[in-house]
Amino acid sequence: QVELVESGGGSVEAGGSLQLSCAASGLDSTNHCMAWVRHVPGAGRAGVAIRNSDGRTNYAAFVKGRFSISRDNAKNLLTLQMNNLEPDDSVMYYCAGRGTTCDRSFPLDYTTYHYWGQGTQVTVSS
Repeated sequence: QVELVESGGGSVEAGGSLQLSCAASGLDSTNHCMAWVRHVPGAGRAGVAIRNSDGRTNYAAFVKGRFSISRDNAKNLLTLQMNNLEPDDSVMYYCAGRGTTCDRSFPLDYTTYHYWGQGTQVTVSS
C-alpha cells in the first residue's frame, strides 16, 4: 500500500525559503514517478516539479531556478527546496506519486497519479 505524507509547510516572508518533505512508502524505488503539485483556489492544480525514479527532473517555468526537487532513496523521502519565495507561491502543496515512470513533461496528467498526500500550506508574506 502506498502512502504519502507531506510536512514542512509554513509561513515565511518574501525572499525566504522553505523545504517541503514527502514521506513516501510503498513505491518501487526503481519504477515510479513523483511530483509536487500546488492547488490555486479558483484556478485548479498546477504541477510544480517532477522527478522520475531514474533521477531526472523537470520544473514548471514559474519555479525554475527557485525550486529544487530531490529524493533520499534510503529514507524514501521526497523533498522540495523552495528558495526566493514570492507571495504568489502561497497555496497548498501536494505530493503525488505513481507506480510507473513518466516523461516528466508539463502539464501533468493528474489522472495517472494515483497516490496523493494530504497537502501542506505555504504562506508567503510581502
